[in-house]
Amino acid sequence: MKKRYAHIVLGVGGIGSAAAYWLGRQSGGDVLAVEQFGLGHDRGASEDHSRIIRHSYHSTDYTALTRDSYDHWRELEKETGLPLLHITGGLHLAPAGSAGEAELGSYARALAQQGHRYRVLDAGTLRERWPQWRIGDDVLGLFQAESGILDIRRANAAHVSRALALGVTFVENSPVRKIVPHPGHVEVHTDDAVYEGGTLTVCAGSWTGTALAGLDLDIPLTLTQEQVTYFAAPDLRPFAPDRFPIWIFHGHDRTFYGFPVYGEAAVKAARDMSGRFVTQETRSYEPNPEQTEEVAEFLAEYLPGAVGPELLSKTCVYDLPADRNFVLDTVPGHPNISVFVGAGHAAKFAGLIGHILADLATKGSTDWPIEAFTVDRPAITDPDHPSDFRFAEAARNPEGGS
Repeated sequence: MKKRYAHIVLGVGGIGSAAAYWLGRQSGGDVLAVEQFGLGHDRGASEDHSRIIRHSYHSTDYTALTRDSYDHWRELEKETGLPLLHITGGLHLAPAGSAGEAELGSYARALAQQGHRYRVLDAGTLRERWPQWRIGDDVLGLFQAESGILDIRRANAAHVSRALALGVTFVENSPVRKIVPHPGHVEVHTDDAVYEGGTLTVCAGSWTGTALAGLDLDIPLTLTQEQVTYFAAPDLRPFAPDRFPIWIFHGHDRTFYGFPVYGEAAVKAARDMSGRFVTQETRSYEPNPEQTEEVAEFLAEYLPGAVGPELLSKTCVYDLPADRNFVLDTVPGHPNISVFVGAGHAAKFAGLIGHILADLATKGSTDWPIEAFTVDRPAITDPDHPSDFRFAEAARNPEGGS
């Protein structure tokens, strides 16, 4: 096996697999992708059957990218013949007067500024259209018809498969122990070899701090342990994808989200931002029964038909900068090293982000607007920057997108 490549990708989850694919397309396959575990492992944040994909976001920093994100998935579908997107429509709900209502307002503004259509619905209309919901008259809704499910497991596999066909080399079960930058190239040290790349793209997720050690770049991240649960509802038919949308409930102090039936014979739901702060050493791969019960209690109150025995639960880790925005940039002083941090919400953008990272590696720049995600913004450089993990853009910027 050769040791020198034009490009090296570190981490082969959702983002790294996409970056390897796009680098393979742009560089004739002279690419090495290094994964510390096996390909398709479940220790990161990019597996399971489904992720929400949507245009509805709190800021134009994201809504300006969503159309191209969808286009990248559709292109991959055509290339592979695999269905990846399943459009169900997407529903955001919030009680009137809550922080959640302010979030819905920021979503509406960011959607409108990018020309995405949406509808604001009152409680009566919500109950009439989706009688599965048991909500009071104070609950408001925002519906965006193009939201749906991204089959993230299949998407990752598609990127890996196509990258292999393009000549990309994958190395599994090879933790990277050290990165050594040199003028014009980068050394990547594993237990078994030292690889040399003209560029390095780091997609290490919650392992980013370890991966970047020695590069004089500190990206302060808060890690939280999250989990999703599949509930074996007594009657799954009302929650079929052609009858029920993906949804996010923005409450007074907690946010929950869920899916129609997909991948398992069950309804998938979870709380966003559990508040369980961990490190890579203290995280657990065992689901927490208290978190499962918390979600079940929410469903019993608002979506009672979805409650049923726990079929299975799965854990993951969020990797959160203080502002919960992406990090997507080159490393200061090392223009041939790029880094991405997904902040717990990157899967829906993976194909596009892989393309952007390939642009940074091959051209040193990209045409997509990523200025909001630089490594020199205050949330990264200011150790006293306040944490904001709710996406409450409206509270920071009453005029809408930034």
